Amino acid sequence: MQKPNFSSRRTFLKDVSLMTGALALPGSLLASNFPMSTKNMKLGLVTYLWGKDWDVPILIKNCTAAKIYGVELRVDHAHGVGLNLTPTQRADVKKQFDDSKVEIVGMGTNFEYHSPDPAVLKDNIEKTKQWLQLSKDVGGSGVKVKPNAFPEGVPHEKTLEQIGKALNELGQYALDMGQVIRLEVHGRETQNLPNIKVMMDYVDNKGTGVCWNCNPEDLDGQGLEYNFNLVKDRLGDTCHVREMNLGDYPYQELMSLFSGVNYDGWILLECRTDPDDKVKAMIEQREVFEKMLKNA
Repeated sequence: MQKPNFSSRRTFLKDVSLMTGALALPGSLLASNFPMSTKNMKLGLVTYLWGKDWDVPILIKNCTAAKIYGVELRVDHAHGVGLNLTPTQRADVKKQFDDSKVEIVGMGTNFEYHSPDPAVLKDNIEKTKQWLQLSKDVGGSGVKVKPNAFPEGVPHEKTLEQIGKALNELGQYALDMGQVIRLEVHGRETQNLPNIKVMMDYVDNKGTGVCWNCNPEDLDGQGLEYNFNLVKDRLGDTCHVREMNLGDYPYQELMSLFSGVNYDGWILLECRTDPDDKVKAMIEQREVFEKMLKNA
């Protein structure tokens, strides 16, 4: 399989437009392989804790002040970007971001595909498609999903196959509308990188990529580099990090590994502390990130 290479939708369209003069592109072109530049990783924010209480104007204002120019919008947060928005409201959200330096990277959902109940599985797949449409309407480029568990009494291999086939279906659906699916490395046991690799082995298109999640389990077995190599050819355009100057996760080593594969995706802050001045904290993380890039 070819390496999936997801670049920013906004940057991609700009680059292709300059080369071809095209005003519109088929959705399938949005995931074409494009050369990546080693030092072009970008720092963004997941509205997990640090942005959960900010509406869209405040989110844009604070990210701009911190010089962090991408956001993944987690569901059910104060930004209010959800399926209930009318077409006019979706267009207004898109315009607010288009008129700023801040880009909507996409929507951070909790959809999962491990349930042995066919109705539950179908519901999760169909709702993911609805959020893909929302992402497109507001100017995002994809939707984050996750594996979450191995159901009791079901062989792990069967669950991995079921998740992988769902991701394959959704990846192709996403490609057809100019979006991508981002598989967060998540869930008890399902977050182990050998299991993520098996899921991705069932995906035969470029519409689904792996969202690295900086879990302690990344260091299990033969270590970070070995586990990274299991999925390096299936990486998507997002990675979630916690505070990069706290704890003992080897962030510098990870940045070097990303640099080694010419990764140019979004490194998204999904921080867990609760500082009083979150803009100041975001600036601090940006400075840490920039130093790591220099050393990568």
